[in-house]
Amino acid sequence: MTVMGVVNVTPDSFSDGGQFLEVEAAVAHGLQLLREGADILDVGGEATNPRAQPVTAAQELARVLPVVRRLVAEGATVSIDTTKAVVARAAVAAGARIINDVSGGLFDPDMSCAIGDAIYIVGHLRGRSIAEVFSAEPRIDPAADRAADGPRGGLDWQTVADELADRLAALPRAVSARAWIDPGLGFGKGADPEANLTLLRHSRELGARLDRPVVVGASRKRFVRRAFGVHDHDLAALDAASVAVTCEAIEAGANVVRVHNVALLRAALALYTQA
Repeated sequence: MTVMGVVNVTPDSFSDGGQFLEVEAAVAHGLQLLREGADILDVGGEATNPRAQPVTAAQELARVLPVVRRLVAEGATVSIDTTKAVVARAAVAAGARIINDVSGGLFDPDMSCAIGDAIYIVGHLRGRSIAEVFSAEPRIDPAADRAADGPRGGLDWQTVADELADRLAALPRAVSARAWIDPGLGFGKGADPEANLTLLRHSRELGARLDRPVVVGASRKRFVRRAFGVHDHDLAALDAASVAVTCEAIEAGANVVRVHNVALLRAALALYTQA
């Protein structure tokens, strides 16, 4: 099992936007995640939540490239979290070894040409932009946000597998052969806990069906908040709930888990393996 720690170099990510926007803060955070047990650092310069503002490629590059270079120089295995081919290409040139694309190439048709020798994480969603993915979900009213399931909730894992298979088939053969897959919890599935948890619980079947490692990123997602009744700003409770869901994903067959609180996950896993 591989742990991917999140390094958000953004002002508007849901839970930690702005905390690591400066290069020194982002690098320090990434190094701390490594000490806590992260195997991969996933560096992102554009938030992918329904309230975030889109950024240009130039803005995204300015945010992430200095951080990628510094973390690579420290010996970290770095993933670049982007949907833009130009950002992916530059990050790989700077030493990133993994491209984490939540759109699976749907947002930028040039992405398949930018991957090079990197591992490509093919994310699942429906839509051609983050705005479209979340277009019918509530974006401002927190009460409505907690109440809505989203119109695209309840996708069964076989449908997700079929659509991921289409994305894999669209890639160059060499890239597809080493790709990882991500069912995209929360992306176009609404915030309904059961819809997302059901998908998570079929991680092993999804991986077997497509013969690829499965990446699950449940950490701090809206459906986790709803499942455990966590208030938006209770970060300690949200991280505890996220770890519980992540452990369930591991039990269900996930190969890579993407988390914000690496130390808490590692502590939980240490207890789990001793039980």
